[in-house]
Amino acid sequence: MPTHSAVQSVIDRIEERSRETRADYLDKIEAMRRRGKRDGHLSCGNLAHAYAAAPAGDKLRLRTAGKSLGIVTSYNDMLSAHAPYEDVPKLLRDAARKVGAVAQVAGGTPAMCDGVTQGQDGMELSLFSRDVIAMATAIALTHDTFDAALCLGVCDKIVPGLFIGAASFGHLPILFVPAGPMTSGLPNKEKARIRGLYAEGKIGRAELLEGEMASYHSQGTCTFYGTANSNQMMMEVMGFHLPGAAFVNPNTPLREALTRAAATHVLGMEDFGMAEMTSAATFTNAIVGLHATGGSTNHTLHIIAMARAAGYLVTWEDFSDLSDVTPLLARVYPNGAADVNHFHAAGGMAFVISELRKEGLLSDDCMTAMGKGLADYGKEPFLKDGELVWRDGPDRSLNEDILRPITNPFQHQGGLKLLTGNLGKSVIKSSAVAPEHRIVEAPAIVFHDQDEFLARFKAGDLDRDFVAVVRFQGPAANGMPELHKLSPQLGLLQDRGHKVALVTDGRMSGASGKTPAAIHVTPEALHEGPIARIQDGDIIRLDAEAGTLEAKVDDLMSRPPVAGGTNSHDGVGRELFGGLRAAVSRADEGACTLF
Repeated sequence: MPTHSAVQSVIDRIEERSRETRADYLDKIEAMRRRGKRDGHLSCGNLAHAYAAAPAGDKLRLRTAGKSLGIVTSYNDMLSAHAPYEDVPKLLRDAARKVGAVAQVAGGTPAMCDGVTQGQDGMELSLFSRDVIAMATAIALTHDTFDAALCLGVCDKIVPGLFIGAASFGHLPILFVPAGPMTSGLPNKEKARIRGLYAEGKIGRAELLEGEMASYHSQGTCTFYGTANSNQMMMEVMGFHLPGAAFVNPNTPLREALTRAAATHVLGMEDFGMAEMTSAATFTNAIVGLHATGGSTNHTLHIIAMARAAGYLVTWEDFSDLSDVTPLLARVYPNGAADVNHFHAAGGMAFVISELRKEGLLSDDCMTAMGKGLADYGKEPFLKDGELVWRDGPDRSLNEDILRPITNPFQHQGGLKLLTGNLGKSVIKSSAVAPEHRIVEAPAIVFHDQDEFLARFKAGDLDRDFVAVVRFQGPAANGMPELHKLSPQLGLLQDRGHKVALVTDGRMSGASGKTPAAIHVTPEALHEGPIARIQDGDIIRLDAEAGTLEAKVDDLMSRPPVAGGTNSHDGVGRELFGGLRAAVSRADEGACTLF
């Protein structure tokens, strides 16, 4: 199927605006490629240090031109999503040895959990951790002894950070190895009900903790469709996974087989590296996949930064134009009741990719782990007599309450929407919001932090129609924390029949609640954007249908901006990140400190 004309138009304009930056990137990668194999530019002393810790058999392989596979891992045993990686290097070493190669852990990256830091001061380091991970990835691979690499990461900032760091080594074949989601626990509707009861004071912390632990109960990613699982969708639709690898549960025979196969496969990718696997089509495919599945709003930041790492300039307008032609095919919590295991069982990524390719919404003008195009990503992995095989994925959804064909989508436009108006630019996860709640016009109530909002809610001062304007939460102000601490209260007020919405220069991510939230407002308050000029009582209109966010104020920009905010930059390591806060780009430029 030829590429859809609207998608091709976005691809063409990304290519055009990126002509110089992409050429510069490719020149740098070609210079790396000309350096040749490790024994061509590393001294004997360099090589001896690189081989010193290897077992005797691996030393021999390395000395006699055996291939070297570098592993960059985000393993830790505290976090459910990354704990499954503990034994993965052993599997990869064994798989590499069977094809005469050597696999070594080149380095590790941090992996923090937004669930643990949610509503806490540590959340202010979350977004910046992406760029720290990118630098850690570069440090791991900078030993420059490798013929290929595998990146082990799952959650929010980890996969984009690994990708950004790996892009500097685009001469190498590089694939990503997912760990998979935890098995299904407490149903998402029940989890939301328990949170609502706690917000009303009808149950205590013991009951709340019991419900939360029944939801997040074992190894693997959280099963809602937040940033972690959006990452896995994205890597699959970009061709950086083996087909069907995204949503296989950890610690299963199929997951082990896919992990081993990643090692042997990447070692056999001799004709192209990561540079060839990144194109304008690669990034438009990522955006289309995001829209079609109702994925995380965090990727309106991450995809821009990832593309920039490969020399491409992607904009929110590209997201918006692709949303206009991409139908929503999936409803996974918070966009519906199902979790990612249900999505996978209903047809999962193989079905989504096949359906989007039917209409040319995914471009095959890209290189993937399997070669040219995405045809192989319409297949699913299975074990046959203990051997890993792929066969065609389902040609119909097994549950149309979760997954729909392209001829009968949940909605005809994507799950994310760009909002523009006199408050600047922002994004909203419209797929999480019921149609009757997508337009809110109400007076503003201004807050400078989450705790101020929560205190007024507890005092009973917010039982009315209003738009909560929570500012000084942008990347330069305090690292752009997520504001999920507000979701239960906003949802409760909406359930009481009030017209409520959130407008913020902070984040809400893929777990956005059912209340309309205009997030990533740019320019941010610290940069004297229009949001810094809003006053209590100003009428704000958020229209997710029309794609507008307006303050109905004639003299808005003639007002002086409010200064400051209440942010502290001390404690839990925040004092170490002042340089990043000073260097970070705007949200619509990826909120990145590296470019």
